[in-house]
Parts: sequence; C-alpha cells; structure tokens
Amino acid sequence: MRAIGLSGATLLVIGSVLGSGIFLTTGIMMEELPSVSLVLVAWAAGGMLAMAGGLTYAEMGSMFPRSGGLYVFLSEAYGPVLGFLFGWACLLVILTGSVAAVAVGFAEYFSYFVPSLGTDRVLLAMDMPWGPWSLSAGQLVAASSVILITAINYVGIKQGNLVNTVLTVVKIGGLIAIPLLAIAFGQVEPAYTPVVPESVVRPLASFGVIMIAVMWTYEGWYYVAFAAGEITNPARNVPRALILGTLILTAIYVAVNFAYVHAMTVEQMSGVTRIAEQVVTVLVGPVGAGLVAGSVVISTFGCNVAGIIASSRVCFAMGADGRFFRSVANVHPVYHTPHVALIVTSAWSVLLTLSGGYEALFTYVTFASVLFGTLGGVAIFVLRWRRPGAPRPYKALGYPIIPGLYVLGSFALVWNTLVERPTESIAGLGLVALGLPFYYYWSRR
Repeated sequence: MRAIGLSGATLLVIGSVLGSGIFLTTGIMMEELPSVSLVLVAWAAGGMLAMAGGLTYAEMGSMFPRSGGLYVFLSEAYGPVLGFLFGWACLLVILTGSVAAVAVGFAEYFSYFVPSLGTDRVLLAMDMPWGPWSLSAGQLVAASSVILITAINYVGIKQGNLVNTVLTVVKIGGLIAIPLLAIAFGQVEPAYTPVVPESVVRPLASFGVIMIAVMWTYEGWYYVAFAAGEITNPARNVPRALILGTLILTAIYVAVNFAYVHAMTVEQMSGVTRIAEQVVTVLVGPVGAGLVAGSVVISTFGCNVAGIIASSRVCFAMGADGRFFRSVANVHPVYHTPHVALIVTSAWSVLLTLSGGYEALFTYVTFASVLFGTLGGVAIFVLRWRRPGAPRPYKALGYPIIPGLYVLGSFALVWNTLVERPTESIAGLGLVALGLPFYYYWSRR
C-alpha cells in the first residue's frame, strides 16, 4: 500500500537521522581536534557526503522501487550472497542494534523527568554463563518505547508516517531554537584561526576520527529507500526526498554547531558529552537542561519510528526473495503492513535492549556497516556497466563524478576505521560471515 507522499518521504529521511547524535558529539570532536574551523568543515563535509550518497542511491531507488533499500541494490549489483549478508548484518545488529541503542538513549533522557525510571536503577542482577547481567528500569522503558512504536506501525503505514511527521516537525523546531538562542544570547566570538592548532600532531588522522563521529550522526539518511514500496510514485519521490532531506539536515547540523561555538569556547566544550544541554544552560540558565532533555526524548523516539520501518522492510524483502522465513513476507489483510516482519525485528531489538548486548555487537559491525555502504555506492557503476539499457526514471546528477566522490569519501572512512580499530573490524567481518551457513540453508529450501 503506497501511502507516503513526497513531504512524508522527506520527513522520513530527516526523522531517521535526527536522534541524539547532534546533542552529544561536538564536545568529543573538539577534544580530538580542537579547531572551530575544522569541526564546522567536518559537519558540512558530512552533509555533502550524505548528499552525494543520496544522489547515488536515488538512481538505484528509481530502478528498483520496492521495499528493501540497500539490500535490494547489493543483491541486484553483486548477486544474492552479498545482499543476504547485508540483510543478515542488519537484522543481527546494524538496524536492530541501532534501534536498541536509540531506545536506551530515549530512556536516559526520559529519566530526567522521571528519575525513578533511569538506567541507573537496577531491578535485577545475576551471574550468567557469559558474565554478569543486570536489568534496569531504564531498559524496561527503552523496550516499552520499541513495543509502542511497533504497535503504531503495525496498524498502518499511514499511522506510522503520521507519527514520524509530527515528531520530526517538532524536533526540527527544537533544533532551530538553539541557533536562535545563540543569536540572542551568544557570549563567545569563535576563533576560526589557527585552522590547525599547534597541539594537533596528526591533523589528517584526527580529522578522519571526527568524520567517523559526524557520519554516524548522519547515519540513516538512506532509510527512505527501504520503504520505497510504500511511497507514492517512488521513481520520482524517493530521489527528491533524498536530496531535500540531506540538504535540510546539513543546514540544521551546521547551524546548530555555529550556535555551539558562539556559546562556549573550544576549551569549555572539549570533552563535554552532553554538549547541547551545556550550551543551552549557558545561554538561558538551568531551564535549558530541561528543554534539551525534552528535545532528545522527542528526537530519539521519532528516530526509532523510522528505524523500525527500515529494519522490518529489510526483513520483509529477504522473506519475499526466499532468503529468510517466508512468513516474514506476509502482509496483514486489514492493515496492509508487513506485520510478521515488524514483530520479528522489533522482538530482536527488544531482546538486545534488555540484554545490553547491542553495545559489544555494534562495536564489531561498525566496519562492516561502513563497508556495505561503500559497496552500495560502487553498485551504481556496476549496474551502469551490467544493465546499460535498464529503465532509469532518475539518473544520478553529476555521474560519474558525484557518485565517485561518495565512494572515495566512504572508502576513506572504511580505511580509517580499519586502521584505528583493526581487531573490531576483522571480528565484525567474521560476525557477518557467520551468516553464510544460513544463506545456503535458505537457498536450498
């Protein structure tokens, strides 16, 4: 059932990205690279890289306007094995683990208003064969938020899209308020020079490290392609939504970071985790902490609306292709939603939330996730070569230069992740490779 129009698809792009990252990462980036100029350049560069990716993915989204997104692109370009391994990694932790992590972030900030429901309130603790395990009130709140979002999406894509639209508009308004407060109450004149401070020994390596943080804050811009099967006129609306969404995101992120550097000095920001909370408190006083906590609660809840849609559609597409249980491709006869896929992926996300295991798994699949994204960029060149005459309602703007820049930028992140985290990167590839026996099992069936 195609029920999402251009405005809804654009807000899906924005809503799937705006979580807690923009509220938390800049202070850590300043600690790694204490340069106002380079941090702002990193946020702008991340937006341009996401834009290049959006233009690249938009062509493939117009070629294959069905649910599944990157899973479909990889399967069509490289064959079913690579597509399955991406889907396996998504279902195991890339998407489901992301939902779990965002849900825990939601619970952390929700406890600002209800302290008794925080992650620091342990309800149960016991020794397990793999080590100590504990269950907190915050984990139950996080799991409940996933269940609530799943129920909303279960009864119709229109309902899920409506919730995403409302929450996205609200959190855009909350983020825009930060630059406005900085204009009215800004206390610092940013030091744009020197561009590279003398204290930075390896500026290129440090810039690569902060770019990893930036790109993970932009993570999710391509989720709209996962729901292409439920977007009206996808050949037209998916490309436009990707372009408009990434442009709006870039403008918001750069504007918010301009606000940060007009409220606090580099030294004051360095190492501060809850940077948005600190900045707004500096600008308007103690009430700022409550305003930011409320914004993060809305942002994280809205982000998971899009995340649950994306994870369930990958599961649905794999079932439809016979590479997973066939039942997950069932569509509800009344609500017209992939209800089985929603239940399966959300149940796994809840389990990861309650177990706390998503953190370790997420560390290991970071490299694999970035690598799959890079291969997704290369897929446009493979498909142009293998299927030159295939219908392309939309052709990537600036081909081959813009897709090439996206691939080069993504590969730089892959290489930097491998160099900085070699053990986790190799282990992550091993975790993905564990999906091969399952692929051959379902292929034989």
